[in-house]
Amino acid sequence: MPARSSRGFTLIELLVVIAIIAVLIALLLPAVQAAREAARRSQCVNNLKQIGLAVHNYESVHGSFIPSVMYPSPVDNWGWGPSGILSMLPFIEQTALWNAYNVGAVACNGNGCQLYEANTTVFNTQIAAFLCPSDGPERAVSMTSYLGNVGGPHQLSPFSGTFVPTPSDEWLTAGTVTVKMGSITDGTSNTALFSESLTGTTNPTLVFPGKTAKSRRTHFPAPGMSNREATAAGAQANVAACQSIPVSTPGSSSEKGDWFRAFPFYINFCVYNHMGTPNSIACSSSETGADNTWGLDYFGSSPPSSNHPGGVNLVLADGSVRFIKDTVDQATWWALGSRNGGEVIGSDQY
Repeated sequence: MPARSSRGFTLIELLVVIAIIAVLIALLLPAVQAAREAARRSQCVNNLKQIGLAVHNYESVHGSFIPSVMYPSPVDNWGWGPSGILSMLPFIEQTALWNAYNVGAVACNGNGCQLYEANTTVFNTQIAAFLCPSDGPERAVSMTSYLGNVGGPHQLSPFSGTFVPTPSDEWLTAGTVTVKMGSITDGTSNTALFSESLTGTTNPTLVFPGKTAKSRRTHFPAPGMSNREATAAGAQANVAACQSIPVSTPGSSSEKGDWFRAFPFYINFCVYNHMGTPNSIACSSSETGADNTWGLDYFGSSPPSSNHPGGVNLVLADGSVRFIKDTVDQATWWALGSRNGGEVIGSDQY
């Protein structure tokens, strides 16, 4: 009886098998990553729906939308306070955290230190519904990936959005109102409420803004901007100045998304504005300083941003969530930012 012969793989056959496996992995990996991003984006949309519902419930109880700043004391009408995000807590099933807030804490040294120290229980708690899974914040606590709409370009329509300071200070009275449902005359389905934004970084990149996720976490000085321009052409020129920042321009540390501090009139880490379109360069005029440490003033461009390919999620004042592309028309983007600008836009424009 002849001996049974055994035959192994040749080197060529082994290489062919390895090549086929490599091709399959190369084909499957993008699909897996896309599926994961789709799940993250779905969760992000869900979070924004919760925020929209919370704002509407707040409005039903108080008769107005949530203001962008809460002052630390009823007698302190010009100082640091927490963002109005704090007011949202009872309406997103965080009543216990809201009850733990020490209302009497007053800010100190101009940067809200005592406000934080007296409320570590509240501000050291990270709320899952406030973070977009695609964000990946670089700091651990007091973070939110969702910022309120403060309005269009400051030069044209200061505080024209839905998340603005109340007229409780002499500097602000002329430019702000208590936003009520009836004051959104452009229509709640045509007015932005909140959008997502990558949280800030204390380790800014030095690359040209907009090229990486980290550069979208920073703010850049744009000396060519004018923060007192009063025409649409002037606002457009400011957008152009923002886009033409030199490649070597360093970014500033940014505390964007930090909701334990807010300062009326020009500093609020929980607002974005409708100057630059989504995921465009965040910049400030030279009047705010060559190194704008705060990185979120009302005079510059503080657009929303995300790690979702091609745009950002945004919840409108009617509670619906839309995906706004980076390529949205500039005029349409400005119109979405104002609650009573009188612009006529259709849902097919964004």
